[in-house]
Amino acid sequence: MGWSWRIGRVLGIDVYLHFTFLLLLAWLAWRFYTHAGPWGVLLGPAYVAGIFRLIVLHELGHALAARNYGIPTLDITLLPIGGVARLERMPEDPRQELVVAIAGPLVNVIIACGLVIGMALAGTPLRWSDLANPAQGLVTQFVFLNGLLVAFNLLPAFPMDGGRVLRALLALRMDYVRATQIAATIGQAAAVVFGLVGLFTSYHLLLFTALFVWLGADAEASMARMRSSLTGIPIQRAMQTAFQVVSPDQTISEVLTAIISGYQRDFPVVTAEGKLVGVLSRDDVLQALAEKQPQARVADRMQTDFLTANPRDMLQAVLARCQEHDCDVVPVVERDQLVGMVSADRLGEFLMVESALRDRRHD
Repeated sequence: MGWSWRIGRVLGIDVYLHFTFLLLLAWLAWRFYTHAGPWGVLLGPAYVAGIFRLIVLHELGHALAARNYGIPTLDITLLPIGGVARLERMPEDPRQELVVAIAGPLVNVIIACGLVIGMALAGTPLRWSDLANPAQGLVTQFVFLNGLLVAFNLLPAFPMDGGRVLRALLALRMDYVRATQIAATIGQAAAVVFGLVGLFTSYHLLLFTALFVWLGADAEASMARMRSSLTGIPIQRAMQTAFQVVSPDQTISEVLTAIISGYQRDFPVVTAEGKLVGVLSRDDVLQALAEKQPQARVADRMQTDFLTANPRDMLQAVLARCQEHDCDVVPVVERDQLVGMVSADRLGEFLMVESALRDRRHD
């Protein structure tokens, strides 16, 4: 996820902090200051460290449940309203998705129960009045915070866990895309409610929450429609067969001329013997120009670690691999010969054409 910084690695999974998480830190510092003055702010780091751990443990619940089904987790990103465990793919079996979705909140339930039991054994009363002052009763605060995470995440709205639970339950009885659409619609309705509450009350953080939920629900629905549209389609139907290649010995300025004069933005790099040795994207070209290296060789700026596909590979599988490796273009190779290219732009055009043809057939 963009605008994020890597802060560590847990159980082989990279953990990132999104810059918007700083909004939560600022809000917590203000709360501690208003309730206990400058000395109260000293308790902030302990509170923040606890929040970090709770969110990471919550997301690890999802990650470990997914790992149980052979699905790796690419990374975890901390956000103001929780975290996001980015899985390599979602389980295709709704029952498995239900388990993965519920695993995160279940971790918070276990933590809250453990804290309550620990307080009871220590003879410390659980006073809910401590919630009014964040500088007192930190253990009570964390019991409440775990409960809040469970309640919030189980709201039936994407991208929260409750949206995925709802989608999984619906998918047991209907088509996956239809189930996603219903869950996404409910999620966007919840976003409207969050936005109105945030607009007309002092809980302005809900405005950010509303935007996040709306965009997350829309993205989930779009991805489900795309996956459905790509099912059973070989990549050779969507690949671009008329394209320009570049040589490793060409300069960046020569490739820039090709970009300006044509329609192509990503170029396979092929030797004189016809061997595919790299991929040069428009971003690679712009980066070289920003570093004032227009005469740099393509061989020095190209990507040598890239994905390839076979013409008979299914588009859905190729798309999943692209998301896993965060790449925008895939050369299509058959018998060591470059026969096509598939890019994000090309895929979007293909889906639009396929949608138009389906609509025409239904008319």
